[in-house]
Amino acid sequence: MTRFRFTVEYDGRPFMGWQRQGHGPSVQAAIEDAILSVTGEAVEVIASGRTDAGVHARAMPAHVDIEKAITPFRLMEAINARLKPQPVAILACAEAPGWHARFDCTGRRYRYRIINRRAPLTFDAGLAWRVPVALDAEAMHSAAQVLVGRHDFTTFRSAQCQANSPLRTLDRLDVTRIEDEVHIFAAARSFLHHQVRSMVGCLKLVGEGKWGADDLAAALAARDRDALGVNAPPDGLSFVGATYAELSVGFTG
Repeated sequence: MTRFRFTVEYDGRPFMGWQRQGHGPSVQAAIEDAILSVTGEAVEVIASGRTDAGVHARAMPAHVDIEKAITPFRLMEAINARLKPQPVAILACAEAPGWHARFDCTGRRYRYRIINRRAPLTFDAGLAWRVPVALDAEAMHSAAQVLVGRHDFTTFRSAQCQANSPLRTLDRLDVTRIEDEVHIFAAARSFLHHQVRSMVGCLKLVGEGKWGADDLAAALAARDRDALGVNAPPDGLSFVGATYAELSVGFTG
């Protein structure tokens, strides 16, 4: 039995999320079905995180245990061939004895893309959130620092969130502008269900001048989902990397 470490990239639009489920296609099921076709083995692929329907990944670490004798390169090539035409690809594959994609992960990173223009999206439709009103990215970044640190994020988590506690430590929440794009980068050991999208939605209100840092702080302090301003759509959200004791996978900023 060999444990393999994958780095997975996918466009989340056709899927109900990462996790295999009975009511629609998932990224996990697509990869597991491809491995079954290659090896004849029914396996479980474990990822460092779980993305929701419509959310993407640029570098999602995952692992799987396979009995068949096969090199990492041949396994990656064979899986990718069988994944076509689904928008999922294994970017890297290596043997990783004893390594666990989820339990060994010490940090997860997300990036949210807002395209700040009046014209409709063409190439980026489904891959970013178009906001036609001019956004003040500097005000958004300044207000975002209210959320950095350890807090009760009840306001910013979905009513369907299954986490035992709403307490999370947000390590970074940075907002930058690159021409007509506004990027929000979030880093933490773990996130609550919809936490990043909820934070982005409220920061959008700050960028529009409808909220200030005090409003964001009040929403956090309320510990009440009804105090949330806006929940951003999944389109612009991507899992971009994860950190482990021995390596960092994906983007760092």
